[in-house]
Amino acid sequence: MGPENRRRRAVPWVVLAFWIAVIALAAPFAGKLGDVQRDNVVDYLPADADSTQVAKIQQELPGGEATELVLVYHRDGGLTAADRGLAERQVGAVAGAHQLTGGQRPVAVPSEDGTTLMFPVATLEPGADEEARTAFVDEVRETARGTRGLSVEVGGPSALQTDMGKVFDSIDGTLMIATVLVVAVLLILTYRSPFLWLVPLLVVGVAALTTRAVIYGLVQGFGLTVTSQSAGIMTVLVFGAGTDYALLLVARYREELRRVPLPYDAMSAALRGCGPAVLASSGTVAAGLLCLLAADLNSARGLGPVGALGVVGALAAMLSLLPAVLVLLGRRVFWPLIPAYGSEPGQRRSLFAAMGGSAGRRPVAVLASGAVLLGALALGAFGLPGTLKQEDSFTDRPDSVSAMRTLADAYPERSSQPIGVVTRTDGAEAVLAKARTTKGVAGAERGRSADGWTELAVFAKDAPETAGETATIKALRAGLDGSYVGGPSAQQLDLDDTSARDRLIVIPLVLAAVLLILIALLRSLVAPLMLVVAVVAVWGAAMGLGGLLFESVFGFSGVDPGLPLLSFVFLVALGVDYGIFLMHRMREESLSGAESSAAALTALRTTGGVIASAGIVLAATFAVLMNLPLVAMVELGFVVAVGVLLDTFLVRTYLVTSASVVLGRRVWWPGGLSRGVPDPAPQTPARLDVPAAAGTSSLAGYTPLPAHQNRAGFLFPPFL
Repeated sequence: MGPENRRRRAVPWVVLAFWIAVIALAAPFAGKLGDVQRDNVVDYLPADADSTQVAKIQQELPGGEATELVLVYHRDGGLTAADRGLAERQVGAVAGAHQLTGGQRPVAVPSEDGTTLMFPVATLEPGADEEARTAFVDEVRETARGTRGLSVEVGGPSALQTDMGKVFDSIDGTLMIATVLVVAVLLILTYRSPFLWLVPLLVVGVAALTTRAVIYGLVQGFGLTVTSQSAGIMTVLVFGAGTDYALLLVARYREELRRVPLPYDAMSAALRGCGPAVLASSGTVAAGLLCLLAADLNSARGLGPVGALGVVGALAAMLSLLPAVLVLLGRRVFWPLIPAYGSEPGQRRSLFAAMGGSAGRRPVAVLASGAVLLGALALGAFGLPGTLKQEDSFTDRPDSVSAMRTLADAYPERSSQPIGVVTRTDGAEAVLAKARTTKGVAGAERGRSADGWTELAVFAKDAPETAGETATIKALRAGLDGSYVGGPSAQQLDLDDTSARDRLIVIPLVLAAVLLILIALLRSLVAPLMLVVAVVAVWGAAMGLGGLLFESVFGFSGVDPGLPLLSFVFLVALGVDYGIFLMHRMREESLSGAESSAAALTALRTTGGVIASAGIVLAATFAVLMNLPLVAMVELGFVVAVGVLLDTFLVRTYLVTSASVVLGRRVWWPGGLSRGVPDPAPQTPARLDVPAAAGTSSLAGYTPLPAHQNRAGFLFPPFL
């Protein structure tokens, strides 16, 4: 055996040994990521908003952030004497077991209609300890129980925070299991092999494990903030992007196995052919996500590096571990449809050839019809419901939300949820007096003091998160100089304002970053602009579908403030990926001398199957978010999944192809191709080709198969 053969045999084993060592090092730390995820209020709020400052100061006051609850006793026909006696005994038991603020037993506040009793309860015992706070809320709920006809609910800010925390705690496991199952099913349908689907699934699992460990290390070493939301989205990105990259590589590898006798050489050829495309694609997604660092919203800014690390982790595993495993397993991993050396793929009619044919015959009509359809769908965005209230954040109504709604009905004349104000202690009395005389305020009380700060609890006359309460919050902020105004409703107001500001800054950054990358890759201005316009149109249409369905079908009464920005970043960055695959193949066909319309149709025919398979997988992984009990995650999953499918089956197949046919060589303006002159830069060996559903190759020295043999046979689902 010669040195070259020994090297070929050794490289995959070395790569595999390296990854085994990585897994051994990463495994103990990957499981700890959940322990350092932070879901405190300040981790989701704007960095410099009033409500953020209030939350921070409250955490520094004695005992930390107070645990504030409201016990709600309600009977539809009116409370009986026995009901009131039971309520007093249960509240007395809570007061006897815990040190409540003020040192006194909570006082009942009856409703005017006699149906409801409200007991405000606050304690400093749990402080900022989330586990202790949850235990306290659970204990109160165990103590306060109703009887037949008498409902007892525990609400208030801390109860809502506890219910939200329980949902966040369940996200990691639920999301991971659901994502693995979805990807496994899709890979089985795609590969139609009893063994092959396991390889990319295991490799993407390794990528997820490694990424979680790296992020845990960054949390410990550099204080990176990771929320349950960003960790969950990172999991989806790793599985979605990683599986997409696997589809591209395996498709090209199978093609090369028909032309090259040895698996090692076939994989080397596959990596040379599709590796640059995968690198460009992952770079685009990572760049788009890193633009979120410019956001002022803490949750959005933290998602940027976490999501980018997920994409890079998927890239590293798919371009090193996956090739090594496939080479070591050899051709038999494709059983029962093993690609024999010298064989040709089965011949069957391509769906994308038919699509390309219709786009090529009537490009202007197809382009106009598609544009009208996307525009019509985008109009639905005007029907999006208003801002999502905290009480509407869950798909299933928890106890805390039910309590808030009962209070809103029983006490329409006042708010049961305080507006938090922190002010300097030396001027606290003057601020308290001014707060009590502010328009819209029903009452105000002095709270804790420490380190020069004093906390005030201000109650509005209007219900939480209504226009009246919002006006009261704005009046307090305008009138209480040197003070910070916060609390749950003020937090929601700040989220709305900051999300609007972030959209104005981050969206142009994402567009600029993506456009520059496309210009560098395609050496054109027209083609990149066309792709960017296409993905923006997809985003608008997906948001429009949300406007049509969120309230009428899903029953959601509001939209999360962060939805427009996050969905835009994901749809633009991920959608442009597929544009890279399509347009670069079109460029290669043009460089080979093909006429413009023929180049566009060939590009669609040869890349359509891969793009479709990748799009289905990516859409399905984001759709997993719709399984979570949080409205914000369901909305994000829906918009991104629908947008990816629109991009895959409408925009890429029909609109971009039709526009390219209409524009002809002008699509490459101002590059040399627009004048029929190839660019001086060589195209090989670093060519951005797509592994083919194509049965064609961009490697120097390979002759493409005839057009009728452009399918990889088994590789894509039967309907593709």
